Amino acid sequence: MSTDTDGPGDGDGDRIEKIDVRVPTVVLETIDEEYARRGYASRSEAIRDAIRDWLNPSPQLSEEMLVDLEESRKQRKRGETVSAAEARERLGLSDVDEE
Repeated sequence: MSTDTDGPGDGDGDRIEKIDVRVPTVVLETIDEEYARRGYASRSEAIRDAIRDWLNPSPQLSEEMLVDLEESRKQRKRGETVSAAEARERLGLSDVDEE
């Protein structure tokens, strides 16, 4: 591992360390095909972002929540839902809190 003093930091004031990683050729080819398409400026930027996601994973939805979301989508398709504005109107709530 070596310190990369020429490159930018990660935005938190930390220096960036350069590491060597070995990956199968097919994985590297996929990364090279995907990083620009996903809006990254470089392979390194994409891999740093993937590592951040690994270290700080997004919360996983429970099976129960996924079932509820699917039911909600079905209700919307059947026209059984209303907008937030319509719900506020039905409940007699104003759009702006009055103090």
